Formats: sequence, structure tokens, C-alpha cells
Amino acid sequence: MDAVRVALLREVLAGTEWPSATRRFAGALRASVVSQGGGLLLVGTEEYEPWHLTAHLVDEAAWSGQPELTPTLVRHRVRSGDPAHLAIGLGRLEAAGRGETLLVVAPERPDTGLLERVHGARRAGATVLSLDGGDEEVRGLAHDALSVDAVAANGVDLDTVQHLVSAAAGENSLPGPRGRRRFRDRLSRLADQLTAPPPARW
Repeated sequence: MDAVRVALLREVLAGTEWPSATRRFAGALRASVVSQGGGLLLVGTEEYEPWHLTAHLVDEAAWSGQPELTPTLVRHRVRSGDPAHLAIGLGRLEAAGRGETLLVVAPERPDTGLLERVHGARRAGATVLSLDGGDEEVRGLAHDALSVDAVAANGVDLDTVQHLVSAAAGENSLPGPRGRRRFRDRLSRLADQLTAPPPARW
């Protein structure tokens, strides 16, 4: 989702909690990965792998000049022949520790095995964040969480929230000439994207 579509989405959601809530959560994510510098791990459930959030964060990391936002996607099922960036299994969570940030994306409660690994990573010193469907056990493991209750969210779903979070994570909040320069650079890159041929699938 490009910056124009995100802006339109924010306009549609103006007056709701979502623009400010997603910016707040994105700020917590950015602060964690930038200040700690240990890397960002991203994991979903066995039924839901956050492919789009991974791809969007890769883009935002490049566009914003914040390589710390580039996530490592941790997968439940890794097959032989998968490219290296898609071949990181759940064992990676067992090695997570101090300085690392673990973002859990869970529309529903994950299986016990994943919850135990996330708990272990937190005990080892990793910062745990969650984008979730409101499950209390997932929220209880997270240092910071943003929940999307499908019933109470008035039509906003977890995919929409992920778009807003990833876009906000790459936004530069610094005032002054440096911030304006990065904003102009971002607009320039957006213009290039809109006039370029469609990119290959991630």
C-alpha cells in the first residue's frame, strides 16, 4: 500500500481511534528497534503468516533510512529449497534475547508451542510487541500491544491496521530541516514509484 492510499485510509478513519493508535504503536516499535539495535523478528500463527507486513516494513526501512525496521520473518513451516530470507524457523525464537524486538501478529490465539517460545524470548530479555485480535494471553506476553477486536472495531480489520502501522513506523518524526528533507525525499520516491512499471512480487 503506497503513501497515497495510506493517506486516504487515514482520512476515511479520521475521527476514530485508529490513526492515533497505529501511530502510537508504530512509535513504540520504532523506538524499540532503533534504540536497542538488536534486530526485529516478526512471527505470525501457524494459520496466519504476516507476509504483507514483512514486505511493507522492508520497504519502509529502505525509504526512511532506518534499516533497523527490516524484519526477519520467522515461519512455522520451512521447506527445503526456500530462499534464505524465508527459511528461518521457530527455533530462531529460542535464540532471541536482550536487545532484540519480537513482533507477534496473531488474529487468534496461537498454539501453545508458539506462546511458550514467545514467553521464553521475553524471559531472555527480548522486547515483545503484539498486533492481535484481543486474546488476553497474547496481550499478557507483550510489553506493548495493539488489539483489533473484529466485532468492536467497526469494520477495521487486522490487515488494515498492519498497513497503518507499517506506514507510520517509517515516518520521520524529527522536526526541522532534516525531517523536511526526508519528507521531500519520500515524496520524490513515491513519484518515481507511481510512474515506474509494477515491481516484481516480494
